[in-house]
Amino acid sequence: MQPSVLVTRATFPDIADRLRRYFAVEDNPDDTIWPQPELIRRLQGRQGAMTTGSERIDATLLDACPQLRAVCNVGVGYNNVDVAACTARGVLLTNTPDVLTETTADFGFALMMATARRVTESERFLRRGEWIKTGRFDQFLGPDVHGATLGILGMGRIGQAIARRGALGFRMQVIYHNRSRLDLAVEAACGARYVDKQTLLAQADHLVLVVPYSAGSHHAIGAAELARMKPTATLTNIARGGIVDDAALAQALREGRIAAAGLDVFEGEPKVPPALLELPNVVLTPHIGSASVATRHAMAALTADNLIAALGCGPNAGKPQTPVNPEVLK
Repeated sequence: MQPSVLVTRATFPDIADRLRRYFAVEDNPDDTIWPQPELIRRLQGRQGAMTTGSERIDATLLDACPQLRAVCNVGVGYNNVDVAACTARGVLLTNTPDVLTETTADFGFALMMATARRVTESERFLRRGEWIKTGRFDQFLGPDVHGATLGILGMGRIGQAIARRGALGFRMQVIYHNRSRLDLAVEAACGARYVDKQTLLAQADHLVLVVPYSAGSHHAIGAAELARMKPTATLTNIARGGIVDDAALAQALREGRIAAAGLDVFEGEPKVPPALLELPNVVLTPHIGSASVATRHAMAALTADNLIAALGCGPNAGKPQTPVNPEVLK
């Protein structure tokens, strides 16, 4: 009898077809976001799940679904999953690192540039028909990106890719802060210099957040950190909601204590704080950092490969590529 799996959100048709070679599959082509009780109901009797950040996998769900053996998450981050609860119950968790690095770095740089150069603010002005009425020489002035100081908080794969774009493409002075300093050879390849967090905040003209979410990084950028930034600085968050205190950021933007922000992630997403929606000096996007056709397909394909292997099928049976809690495999 084939194992049974649930695909919780819409995926590419060829990915769903590939899973059907090995499993009895219930997928979700309508892309409905199921509330927790409905998700638990649909997981009954299933051995695996292909999930996204919109599903909360916690102890309550795991206890209600005792047959579940593998949760394969589409994305690098997995703060929607209680890893300890999975490990304690022998449930394997996988994610999708590496395949989205360059695409997300592209988007992070694009969001930073749109924020600095006031792209969405000026587009709204044009669409309202106001350009016809007035066209001042000093309208929509923003800070330069080329030659400016780029600050990066979190210097993993994506942070390093953003650093290379800044240093090599835009002649930026790149500084970074990380839990641990990179090897000197890696710093040289990125054109980046290590500084402490306070120096990063004080010196960056454009601060980009790429730090993983954890209890320790919750509100890593709050009122105190925003107060240390230049009033001309921009803040770009492509990391995770919760890294930034959104309420404190909205107040800083409203009062002009920093110039602008570009946000792809939010606390409590998909809900966005109304205070941010009301501000002209913030660029808002709906968590689309990895949203290119090739990259999203590669993420789904890696997730499918992990699920097939985790449930003992396919050429790599028992050896998923990117386990988060590999001790479960033992």
